[in-house]
Amino acid sequence: MSSSIGIDAYFAGPIGDFKLKAAFHVPATGVTALFGPSGCGKTTVLRCLAGLMRMPGSSLRFNRDVWQFENRFVPPHKRPIGYVFQEASLFAHLSVRQNLLFGAKRAFKDSSAPAVVGVAFDELVDLLGIEALLARAPNKLSGGERQRVAIGRALLSRPKLLLMDEPLAALDTANKDEILPYLEKLHAHLAIPVVYVSHDMAEVERLADHMILMDQGRVHAAGPLDSLVADLTLPLAGSKQAAALLDARIEAYDTDYDLSHLSVPGGQLLIPGHLGLKGQRRRVQIAATDVSIALTHTTDSSINNVLAARIIDMKPITQSQLNVSLKLGHDGSGGRILSRVTRKSWDRLNLHINAHVYVQLKSLAMVGGVYEGAHVPEDKA
Repeated sequence: MSSSIGIDAYFAGPIGDFKLKAAFHVPATGVTALFGPSGCGKTTVLRCLAGLMRMPGSSLRFNRDVWQFENRFVPPHKRPIGYVFQEASLFAHLSVRQNLLFGAKRAFKDSSAPAVVGVAFDELVDLLGIEALLARAPNKLSGGERQRVAIGRALLSRPKLLLMDEPLAALDTANKDEILPYLEKLHAHLAIPVVYVSHDMAEVERLADHMILMDQGRVHAAGPLDSLVADLTLPLAGSKQAAALLDARIEAYDTDYDLSHLSVPGGQLLIPGHLGLKGQRRRVQIAATDVSIALTHTTDSSINNVLAARIIDMKPITQSQLNVSLKLGHDGSGGRILSRVTRKSWDRLNLHINAHVYVQLKSLAMVGGVYEGAHVPEDKA
């Protein structure tokens, strides 16, 4: 078995109509999404990580602790994990405060550091926005509130690994919209790895740093999220909702025009609204259909964001449309971005791989696609 930091796992065994055969690595930091269609084996993998399911011939190592290998199998109650289910499993006879304290009282004894950097009980309550709920009973909470409490209780047990099984799947749109900003804030403070199961790409793009793409019990691809969503060989880039993700840093705010200035790898962006304080990190989602390509840096248009880029790949998706993958910067060393163009435009501009071009991004199209947090680089073995 490998000796790298993080999780190294291999699970194999029958599930339903197919056989699970999944080998993967989870970095020691950040949120790793297990993503794929319903029934592909995501929850089975999560249960194997938790020790709730044992598949003979499988192996699992967390950091340098072996949890499963040959005849060795660490039972669930001895694994320092927190588990958040689809339905918040709070104790109905306890108040919110008592539910949270239940987690704190059962903190793993060998865990010397909290699961959330620099955050104790009161700070975690504030971070999750549940201070006003402490005296309430679980049946007096909304779905989103219950899940926030369940997440808080799991983290107060001081786990070394947090597992989340589609925690938003049972929520309606309003409750999802309520809880997502809290999860984004929490992301910036997490000191432990999180494995997050979802089949909703919108959730994954807001919350995850890494992704394991599953299908029919197999790992189809794995790696940093921003690389996978822009990989033309994967189905994500060919979807109607295809988008690239850029890590950004707020540089300034223009009060006259209500525009935030953000630096991204390979350029600068202007986006409407006061998006935060100087130096804060943000994640910017840019839809492929909102990116056009030009041969020159034009200034006689209404588009404020014109960035140098280099074409690194192209793939037809229909008879009339192409996906183009580009890297920002004059030398093509910046962030990766996608553009959806017509085949006619590609031919008319005589575009080709390695061509130096300019991408044009509409400022208004990025409103609503700026989230807290930024990509966490993959850890080194």
